Amino acid sequence: MSAFAPLANDRFLRACWRQATDTTPVWLMRQAGRYLSEYRATRARAGSFMGLATNVDYATEVTLQPVERYPLDAAILFSDILTVPDAMGLGLSFAEGEGPRFASVVRDEAAVARLAVPDMDRLRYVFDAVTSIRRALNGRVPLIGFSGSPWTLACYMVEGGGTQDYRHVKTLMYARPDLMHRILVVNAAAVAAYLNAQIAAGAQAVMLFDSWGGVLADGAFQAFSLAYTRQVLAQLRRNAPDGTPVPRIVFTKGGGLWLDDMRTLDCEVLGLDWTVNLGRARALVGGGASGPGKALQGNIDPNVLFAPPEVIDAQVRAVLESFGPPHTDPATRGATHIFNLGHGISQHTPPEHVSVLVEAVHRHGRRLRGAAL
Repeated sequence: MSAFAPLANDRFLRACWRQATDTTPVWLMRQAGRYLSEYRATRARAGSFMGLATNVDYATEVTLQPVERYPLDAAILFSDILTVPDAMGLGLSFAEGEGPRFASVVRDEAAVARLAVPDMDRLRYVFDAVTSIRRALNGRVPLIGFSGSPWTLACYMVEGGGTQDYRHVKTLMYARPDLMHRILVVNAAAVAAYLNAQIAAGAQAVMLFDSWGGVLADGAFQAFSLAYTRQVLAQLRRNAPDGTPVPRIVFTKGGGLWLDDMRTLDCEVLGLDWTVNLGRARALVGGGASGPGKALQGNIDPNVLFAPPEVIDAQVRAVLESFGPPHTDPATRGATHIFNLGHGISQHTPPEHVSVLVEAVHRHGRRLRGAAL
């Protein structure tokens, strides 16, 4: 692999490592997506979502679109969390307006017995896209790779797609916990291999999306979600091929109740949804200058982006101030914040409102650090 361009904007990575930054870095979950007209045009050329995600040139193009439009501090690989179970042979497809579906579901002993960690060559298109995107970014901002968590992938694999009530996956979990644990063991190994291959291809940070961890009962979350997130983290490469350390982000939607449990996760950053108070989270897991701690990522309600610009500005300010005084000493590590949404951006979001949000984050972030506006 040829050397990549040096990084011009390392604000996001510095915050991941709990180092002081000149302002609060910002990127958005699902920032490359249907709310952008340029994305819709590229998807139309690709013919389908999978046609877009599996084509290296298209995936590169759409990953860079939000970075071209907004002064974001990171890019995130354009892909889907369901590429891993698709590579396991479950037959992923996307019907317009219906979301993802699997041709095969995993609900009985025979289906579980057939599961195996896929040959990573079946996901070569993802790793090729990572390298292509990294080169196309040319050092402008870091590139984040990602995967779904073992539990979240299992939800889709057992349900056969999205769900409102999690009836099939929770039935299997309660009635046959042995089968659920077997699924999760395979998923954890597959996710670790997948993220390690992204790191080898050029990802500068990696993120685990535990999108459905929050639907579990207390106790079940620790046993069926958190335990397997720990397994993934334990298997991840700590450094890129050039020796640069790679931070790890864990985001559990609805996971605010279990921040105390997540404090000991072997990761650098915890993502939070909009139900969590950042100041309280900071006090619990943010750490100090001498002790260990997590950087925090989040957590404005995505629906704030439908409000008028002056409301967006005020809500951004409220989120930043809820975190508290930013860490400013370049000689030490301390509590740091990466601004993001509490979940993915809506496809109906006015693109000009994203401009308001990103500008407000940087402006208020500088003001809180005492810098000139």
